[in-house]
Amino acid sequence: MKTGTFITFEGCDGAGKTSVMDRVYLDFKEKGYRLLKTREPGGIDIAEKIRAIILNPDHSTMDARTEALLYAAARRQHLVEKIIPALEDGYIVLCDRFIDSSLAYQGVARGIGMDEVYQLNQFAIDEFMPDITIYLDISPEKGLLRIHQNKEREVNRLDRETLHFHEQVHGAYHQLAKKFPERIHTFSAEPPLDEVTQQVIHFITSRLERDVLK
Repeated sequence: MKTGTFITFEGCDGAGKTSVMDRVYLDFKEKGYRLLKTREPGGIDIAEKIRAIILNPDHSTMDARTEALLYAAARRQHLVEKIIPALEDGYIVLCDRFIDSSLAYQGVARGIGMDEVYQLNQFAIDEFMPDITIYLDISPEKGLLRIHQNKEREVNRLDRETLHFHEQVHGAYHQLAKKFPERIHTFSAEPPLDEVTQQVIHFITSRLERDVLK
């Protein structure tokens, strides 16, 4: 039985999801929360190997449906092997990307269809959804500029897509935020990292306190 809280971090490339999540993790760890930090695709051995295939810049001929299926396969194994056991043990799980990324990137930007990718992922996750999703919003132009300015960040196959592709992703996230307003909460990623992080920490803290008092 799930007793923990599943929190995912979403956004376009360059939004700072990983940086914000890492800081949230450190803040909540210092406060004594039981936490697990992970990422998609990846988080476990099998899924990390799938990640290497998906994001390899040499795999430019990969079919869109192949890409979507690989993400779903990695997600399934990650979920059953790592995320669900931690939630059943009462942990707060922080995850860098989850199903919303597939809906935005493969569903809309790749043109497969959001509903089609959602159905594919329902088989993978068996209706298991995040409790809270933090969406960090940034314009595709500024996000891609950050990527190119950050010499330490890996530049993967998706980073090399056209600006139009990333604009499609950005629009898809806004659609998702409107479709799931109780779950997806939007924060501008354009202010300084410290400011964004504090806003996210304050929001998550208030949600956790509210849920405890229910």
